[in-house]
Formats: sequence, C-alpha cells, structure tokens
Amino acid sequence: MATTSAISNETKLILAAQDSAQAAARSSTSSTSSSSASTANSALSSLAKNYTTFLTLLTTQLQHQDPSSPMSTDSFTTQLAQFTGVEQQVETNEKLSSLISLNESSQLNTASDLVGQTATATTTSLPLQNGSASLSFTGTSGESVAIAVANAAGTIVKNDVVTASSGTNTWTWDGKDNSGNTLANGAYNVAVKTIDSAGTTSDVTFTVNGTITAVTKGDSDMNVEMGSVTVPMTNVSNISSKSSSSSSSSTASSSTSGSSSTTGS
Repeated sequence: MATTSAISNETKLILAAQDSAQAAARSSTSSTSSSSASTANSALSSLAKNYTTFLTLLTTQLQHQDPSSPMSTDSFTTQLAQFTGVEQQVETNEKLSSLISLNESSQLNTASDLVGQTATATTTSLPLQNGSASLSFTGTSGESVAIAVANAAGTIVKNDVVTASSGTNTWTWDGKDNSGNTLANGAYNVAVKTIDSAGTTSDVTFTVNGTITAVTKGDSDMNVEMGSVTVPMTNVSNISSKSSSSSSSSTASSSTSGSSSTTGS
C-alpha cells in the first residue's frame, strides 16, 4: 500500500507540474503587455489635440461674437490663461519625453557591458541556450519536487521528479525531450511543484538562469534577453560572469531517468 501511495503521489505531482507549465504557455501566448510609454505618448497626443481644439474654438468665438455685446475682459483673460497653460504643458511633456529618451539611451550603453554574463531571473520562461538550461529553487532535505517543461504550443516536452537537498537546488536540462530527442534552442515554459504528506501539491518558487545576449529598451524599463527569453531588468536578481559562477558539490537524487540533473547546497 505504501508503494501504491508513493506512485500515486508522484503521478499527481507530475500532472500538477504539467498543468502549470501548460498554463504558463497559454498565458505567454495570449498575454499582451501594457505599454506605459505608448500610454504617455497617447496622453501627450491627446493634450496636443485639446490644445489645437481650444485654439480653434477661441478664434471661432472671437470671429462670431456679437460686437454689441462682446466677451467680458475677465472671461477673455481666463480663456487666454487656459490657452497658455495647455501650450506650456505640451512643451513640458515633449521636453520630458526627450530627457527620458536620452536617459534610456545612456542606460543602454551602460547595460551593453552585461552581454555575455549569466543572469538569474524570476520568470516562467526557461531559456534553452546552446542545448542547456537550468533553474534554481530552495528545498528541504528529502522533499519531492517535480519540474515540467512545455514548448510554445503548450505540449509537455520534459518532466522530471527529483528529491531535493536542503537549501538551494539547481536543476539542469540538456535540452532533450522525454524520448531523448534534442530540441531546438528557444524559450520554453516551466513549472516547479512539490507535494506534502497529505497529497496536496503547491508551487515552488524558482528562478531561471541564462546567458545575457542583449539588453533592450522596454515600454517602462530595460529588458534583458537570454536567447529567446525576454525579462524586465527588475525581474533579474543576480548577474555574474561565467568565470565567477560555480556549481555546488552535493547531488540530489532523481526519481525519473533522463539527462537532467539536480544539485543542492
């Protein structure tokens, strides 16, 4: 009975991880990132449009006002003040946009030094680069952890169940699917799950590792590209050169056969 229960829990754990990986794939495909930059440009355009409309209304009003009952001086002064205020706001926004653009260009020049270094980022997208990918998670000794990897179409290409070590664990994937076929480099969706003694599964917080191939300007932040995976700079928790990155020595056991491995420290 104990063996049957263990098998049942492992299957349940794998299925939970697969469901999460497929959900991440669907979310990645359907999501449309909101653009704060386009919102700002839209607001500026709207303000400029209002400025032009206000000017048109003002001149039309002056052309058609009754000479025998002209606009009062107070009203006319108020409208001119409003007109001037809108004009100044448009100019201020344009100058602010220019300053932001200059600042972002400066950041890009500085960030170019990051290319070739290893980044650790919080994302469900796993970058497969040069036939290798890895992620890290914190576990407890003897804890069962399932990792599931799905391609862009949501098809599960790799799953693994490992026994975690206490502390930080690193799972490495050699880019081969469950049948041993070598997959193309690119962005894959990944999920990590664990299960308790009662058979309840839960998410395991993890980070992915990858080599930075480019740094680009996003809508509201700088983006780091690791092959086909793009993540905001704010999601990057660590950047290190390849020479300074090290792997831990103790090895956790994997309960499924394959070419992936897990190390813990």
